[in-house]
Amino acid sequence: MSTKKISIGSKPTAKPVQPSADEWVEHRGNGNGPEPMKRLTIDIPESLHRTIKAQCAMRGTKIADEVRELLLQKYVKS
Repeated sequence: MSTKKISIGSKPTAKPVQPSADEWVEHRGNGNGPEPMKRLTIDIPESLHRTIKAQCAMRGTKIADEVRELLLQKYVKS
């Protein structure tokens, strides 16, 4: 039976330290890209949802876009 010899190379040189996962998550949005989004969930009556959905369908818009615009008008002062 023959034995197979494997040579082990020299120890790798120091590599740049990778940031921890928490650090990456905390700083990943700090670029010149768009602002990160957050999800908002609300409960509304079924009849109101049906009305909003029908109006948005007639205008060809999305409910999320309409609600986002209303929130911007109310809370973001120009």
